[in-house]
Amino acid sequence: MSKPRKKILRPVPRPVASQLQNWAESFEHYLRSECHLAENTVQAYRRDNLRFQQWLAGRKVLDLKIHDLTDYAAYLQGKRLASASVSRHLVSLKLFLRYLQLEGVLRNNVAELLGTPKMWHRIPDVMSPSVVEKFLQAPRRIHPFYLRDRALLELLYATGCRVSEVSFLKTADVHLREAYCICHGKGDKQRMVPLNKTAADVVQAYLAEFRGSLAAKSTAVAPWLLLSRTGKRLRREAIWELVKKYAKISGAPPTVSPHTWRHSFATHLLAGGADLRQVQELLGHANITTTQIYTHVETSRLKRIHSQCHPRA
Repeated sequence: MSKPRKKILRPVPRPVASQLQNWAESFEHYLRSECHLAENTVQAYRRDNLRFQQWLAGRKVLDLKIHDLTDYAAYLQGKRLASASVSRHLVSLKLFLRYLQLEGVLRNNVAELLGTPKMWHRIPDVMSPSVVEKFLQAPRRIHPFYLRDRALLELLYATGCRVSEVSFLKTADVHLREAYCICHGKGDKQRMVPLNKTAADVVQAYLAEFRGSLAAKSTAVAPWLLLSRTGKRLRREAIWELVKKYAKISGAPPTVSPHTWRHSFATHLLAGGADLRQVQELLGHANITTTQIYTHVETSRLKRIHSQCHPRA
């Protein structure tokens, strides 16, 4: 009688990443290395692509028709996303399918037939100069990090920088004697932005009296200008929270965000007589049509000019 054979336990094979996931990872590399998109944009497209993969739910990318993509657009709208978010999702989808076409995966790109929703240009929220002044004075000595917080708010208003640009400012980027700083914008494009005397003085006080104690909290050398309580870079989420905190203290509208400071910066420059092209350069807009959204604030200045110059005014 033969002995029973021992059961051989074979290792269970690990699941292999799907082809779609491989394409998505290659697409991210393409966006960084060949399109030179900013990391925030790459991450936004990555999240959009993940939502697209969830919607696919067994569908094959190679078999998609135009009616499938219109269903996807309807699916996005059913999620109650803002029109700007829906538009970006569709742009990222078009880029992804165009990439697959460039790689020879797709023969025909049906996404070229897909439109994007037209968006109304929303007039941005803007603070009045009096509200801005109260806001800038909101951080006081009773607040534990008031010098840093004052420097943050002064920089937001003096430069009109995006919240990520302020977060990534390095001490080497700020030239207080010459009264300017170097901002690193989208696509790692650099631009020089002047600093007013008040902002320069507040930043100087922060550097001289407070930043050193924050930097000592971390074992690593921190090149960043604005530091957290642990000595690390002050992240954009923390900046949002601080703006909300001081909005409440100063009595500013609760809808105020870091981007409201950027809107106010541009609006006040135009109202003071700045040229639209100059504002475009200071904001780091690639296209002047993006800057033109702020021309709605010209009304009061134009009325004043009209009353001064028109013979029948």
